[in-house]
Order: sequence, then C-alpha cells, then structure tokens
Amino acid sequence: MAVCLWSLSTARPLVTVHFEKSETPQTISLPAVFKAPIRPDVVNFIHQQVSMNHRQPYAVSKEAGHQTSAESWGTGRAVARIPRVRGGGTHRSGQGAFGNMCRGGRMFAPTKPWRRWHRRVNVNQKRYAVVSAIAASGVPALVMSKGHMIQEVPEFPLVVSDKVQALQKTKDAVAFLRKIRAWNDIKKVYKSQRLRAGKGKMRNRRHIQRRGPLIVYGNDEGLSKAFRNIPGVDVMSINKLNLLKLAPGGHVGRFIIWTKSAFEKLDALWGTWRKESELKKGYNLPMPKMANTDLARLLKSDEIRKVLRAPKRRVIRKVKKLNPLKNTRAMLKLNPYAAVTKRAAILKVAKRQDERDLTLAKKRGITLPETDSAVKHQKTKEKRSKLLAKNVAAKTKKETKLAALAKKAATTAKKSAAAKK
Repeated sequence: MAVCLWSLSTARPLVTVHFEKSETPQTISLPAVFKAPIRPDVVNFIHQQVSMNHRQPYAVSKEAGHQTSAESWGTGRAVARIPRVRGGGTHRSGQGAFGNMCRGGRMFAPTKPWRRWHRRVNVNQKRYAVVSAIAASGVPALVMSKGHMIQEVPEFPLVVSDKVQALQKTKDAVAFLRKIRAWNDIKKVYKSQRLRAGKGKMRNRRHIQRRGPLIVYGNDEGLSKAFRNIPGVDVMSINKLNLLKLAPGGHVGRFIIWTKSAFEKLDALWGTWRKESELKKGYNLPMPKMANTDLARLLKSDEIRKVLRAPKRRVIRKVKKLNPLKNTRAMLKLNPYAAVTKRAAILKVAKRQDERDLTLAKKRGITLPETDSAVKHQKTKEKRSKLLAKNVAAKTKKETKLAALAKKAATTAKKSAAAKK
C-alpha cells in the first residue's frame, strides 16, 4: 500500500548556513522540494529497477558438461538410459554423462548471456523517487530510523558554507565533520566494518560497512579528494543526483550535508508548485495525495461525522451448532425426558450385570464378598421385597378391618330400621 508522508521540515521556512563561528550567520529559504510528498514505495521500486542497470552479463560455457564422448546403452541392460562414457580400463568409463543429475554433466537450463539484464524506467518516475528521497532527508525521524547518528547535529536539513568545496586535505575534512557534529556517524561506520559472510569474500567484496553522510556540492574544488579516504562518506554533484546514493538499499532517510550553492540550486532544479523547473523542461513537483495528512483529525471533524451513520453497537454472536446425539446438554434442551431414559438404560445394564455375576457365582460355588455390588444390590432387593410384602399385609389387614366395621354398621342400621317399624 502506498504511504504518503509529509516532511516535518516544512514548518520551518528558513535554514541556517553553518561553518565557521567567525562568520555572521546566514539564512536561506527552504526549497519547495523538501515539502514534496514522501513515497517510500516509489523510491523502493525505482531503486530496484535502476540498480539492475549496472549488472554484468554472465553465463556458463556452451561446451561445459559436453566435452566427452558418451552414448546411451539403450534398453535391456537393467541400467538407466542416460548417456554413458565409452571405453574401459578406467573408473570413468561407463559413468553417466551430459545430464544435470550426473557428476561432470552440464547444469539444468544453462545460463545465457542474452538474459534481460537492464530495465527501462520512466523519467518522471525517476524524478519522483529522487524528489521523495530529498524530502525524506529533511525529516530527522526518518534519518534516525535509517541508523544515522545525528543526535548532536544542529539542524535539518544541514547546510554548510561553500568553503567546504575548497578543502584539499583529509585532516581538514575530518575537522569539518567534527565541527558540524557529524563525526558520530563516521564512528558508527568504523565500528561496523567487518568481513562479508559468504563467497563474496572471494570476489573482491571482502569487507562491508555501514553508510555515512552524503555531501552534495555545487563545484568540486578539491572536495572529492579530501573526503574520499573517510569511510562511509559519499560525495555527489548537485547536477548528477543519483537515487542509489540518496536512498541506499531503496530506503529513504539518508543523512545529507548540503553546500550553500547546491542547496540554493534545488528550486531551479526541481521548481516549485507555483513555477516549473528551469533546468528540466516542463517539470513540476508532484502534488500530494492529501492536503492534510492528519487522518484522525479529518475523521473526527464535524463535516465528516455528520454524514456518517451511527456505529452499530449490537453484538451478534455466532450460535454454535451442537449434535444432540453426541452432546447431552443439547439433547436435554430438545427432550428433557432423555435424562430419564438414559438413567433407566444405565440401571438396566447394571442390574443385568449383577444378575450375571450372581448366577456365575452360584454356578461355580463361589461366595461373593459382602462389599461386592451384586451382593449389595441383592440384599437391597430382598429388603425391599420384605418391606413391600409387609406393607401389602398391613394394607390387607386394614381393609379387612374396615370391611368388618362397615358390615357391622350396616347390620346395626338394619336392626334399628326394623325396630322403628
């Protein structure tokens, strides 16, 4: 997703020119290019495409793996049909050849020198990427995120006097970097020097180190020779701005030191939104996608909030579908009597098992212990049977007594009726 950032330096319209304390401080206006939108996605893509243009074509030899006489033995020999080296009397004879799976054979799909090594990039896209890289160099947060040690640098973007262009000696260049408090970034480069991992050590790429500051000058009066022996420092002319140096690795935020003449030329080189570039025919700075990048402020504004509907607070929870044949709770919701049926089935199985145990014990002449569940259930059953028989007898006795009393009452009533007559 494209991310469009605004340069934080746009809030400061004037930039101070630094070099010697004896000089009266000068200020120059901030070029419009530092207010351009920062597009890391464009910079990364264009850097990837442009960096392909210095690749050197390579390919394996056309004869590699085929510099031997070999022929397949055909079928019927119980061996693979791969071509095999002719002759005898040596280990090599009879070995497979030519194939990519064979020792000494060619590689699969041998590389060819007519691969599409280079990429054509639109001029406007290259300019957009360079503009974004320059704008990002004026944001201290982006420069620090790139790893540059700029905690003591007085100002961003950092502009120095044109006297730097006349430096001839490396010791003078070191003194200059210490004076503008950029030496911490060089010390970081010294600490990062190490051997490369991998086979690059054998290909003239033995040592690697971090990037230091980039010095952009207007006229080279000895500047390049003064700084060329300081590790990590790159120098570049304002007339030959290179994205590979402005955004190494395709990442915006390079620490750039501008000379005054180079800094003043930026408006003529890139133009402003009010007028087009003087040095690039028909070119204008890219317009930002958003006039105000504070998205939270926009969304909370009254103009937008009054046309938005109220948020739906009702929570709709997903109902989990349960199988009642496997989930007892789901079955009880559908059929509460299922608990009775299930309990009855369990008791029936237990009763059948107890009867089986008692039958087997009687058949084998074994006395089961009192603690056995079958014995306990049998005693409980006998106790219940006796209690039931007792209750039945008591009920019968009571019914007989009540019947006798009813009969006696009927006889008495009959006698009294006869006496009255």
